[in-house]
Amino acid sequence: MFRNLLFIGIGGFIGGICRYLLQQYVQHNYPSSIPLGTLIVNIIGCFVIGLVYALSDKGNLLSPEMRLFLATGICGGFTTFSSFAYENVSMALDGEFLYALLYVSLSVIIGFGAVHAGILFIKLIS
Repeated sequence: MFRNLLFIGIGGFIGGICRYLLQQYVQHNYPSSIPLGTLIVNIIGCFVIGLVYALSDKGNLLSPEMRLFLATGICGGFTTFSSFAYENVSMALDGEFLYALLYVSLSVIIGFGAVHAGILFIKLIS
């Protein structure tokens, strides 16, 4: 168990640093009205997690530890949106379209509401 946590932690450290550096580079060099750095990070993370899970499904190409390091660690530190996207694609591929739609809807609506609630809470107590 500790070994798995170590793989995830090291991967998360690497992914978080890569996310920060890429976002800063994009935002500095390609100013935009939208958060282009975050968009690019999310798209790259989605592509990479797709590669990792496809390689995992092929058999012995990735050990369970390497999958944890790459998918949960690096991709998780880089962007959790990649996990969200993978889970939805996986549900859709399994024919669970209603659950995928429900998951997307709840994540977006409740997630936006939670952000707003957090902002309101801080404004209320300060």
